[in-house]
Amino acid sequence: MKTISKLALIAAFATGTSGLALSAPAFAKDKKAEEAPAMKLSPEVQKPGIAAQTALTAKDYAGAQTAIDQVDAAAKTDYEKYIGAALRYQLENEKLVAAQTANPNAPMNETTLAKPLDALIANPATPAADRGRYAYRRGALAFNGKQYPIALQYFAKAKELGYTDPNLPLQVIKAKMDSGDVAGATADLEASIAQMTASGQKAPEEYYRYAIAKSYAAKRNADTMAWLKKWITAYPSAKNWRDVLILSGIQANALIPLDEAQKVDVFRLMRATNSLADQTDYLQYADSVNRRGLPSEAQAVIKEGLASGKIPASNTMAKGLLADASKNIANDGPLSGLEKRAAAAPNGKLAAGTADAYLGQNNYAKSIELYRLALTKGGVDADDVNLHMGIALARSGDKAGATTAFSAVKASPKADVAGLWTTWLGAPAA
Repeated sequence: MKTISKLALIAAFATGTSGLALSAPAFAKDKKAEEAPAMKLSPEVQKPGIAAQTALTAKDYAGAQTAIDQVDAAAKTDYEKYIGAALRYQLENEKLVAAQTANPNAPMNETTLAKPLDALIANPATPAADRGRYAYRRGALAFNGKQYPIALQYFAKAKELGYTDPNLPLQVIKAKMDSGDVAGATADLEASIAQMTASGQKAPEEYYRYAIAKSYAAKRNADTMAWLKKWITAYPSAKNWRDVLILSGIQANALIPLDEAQKVDVFRLMRATNSLADQTDYLQYADSVNRRGLPSEAQAVIKEGLASGKIPASNTMAKGLLADASKNIANDGPLSGLEKRAAAAPNGKLAAGTADAYLGQNNYAKSIELYRLALTKGGVDADDVNLHMGIALARSGDKAGATTAFSAVKASPKADVAGLWTTWLGAPAA
């Protein structure tokens, strides 16, 4: 924090007038003759002021305290009161530094700074630029004392006075957040990110993580989801995608309450983003699709896990799933027969099921064709069919078509899963 220069104070006390370049409006007069009386120190202030400055230089804090008390008692003008407050702030600041130097592990009690800071902020003789700095310091003091509403008042005052420290917006955000105003804080943080983006900068990843953590802790699930999407768009990586998808829909207390069938579509997105991290991910995914009559997808997932080394070759469950999937594929036979029956069926249920099987084989063209047939015939869960058709379109590279299909998914939680897939379509490649 900027304090009054010791040399400037010595000059003021030696001459009785200020050696400081004051910039407050009260001193911006046209006539120099009008400046001098306002900036002149009376002998009753000048003498103890010099004594206080001498004592501070010698680190005689008791002597400085006595002299500053005399300055305050004798001060009549705003300028003299400003000098007294500045000296007291310097004294309390130096005492804190000395105490911290003597015992670095002791907690710092900054409350003694509050009174002189308040006096400096309120005094019209304090230069405007310094008042902004003092207001920011006073806000930080209140923040450290967990007095968040007070901190916000002083931060607002600092901004009003033109203080432009880059930490100010973040301090406001933290104060709002810790006072319980999560919505206001995250709105400010979003504005800060937008401002940085507009200026060609990229907001730090910690901004997104902070918003996610605070929104999640406040049980603001919709906001948490929105920030997860912003984060993964700004910082796409396999690890980040896994964190997003586990928190969103896979873990027990996920943001989106999903049944096992719906979790499969999140696992599919994990597969698309290369964020299946270990054998647990692969085996849970493969087991789910195998039990749901999609052995080709189960087989492909197990083989990918083995090839990547994420599933050990000796894994008993993987061997069992692979054998079971292979047996089911052989028993099911080719899908072409089901395709013909689906075309003749009175509703779209068989077409949708056959399309799911083709999706599991990565035969996206066939699956898309049959999903469209299912929608035409009707009698199916349109959200389910549009979600799966969107996945097939996305994996085939048709982003526009996929976006249209995902936007047709209306009801939660499937619409939320579709939103995650849409985010992937718009995010840069991991």
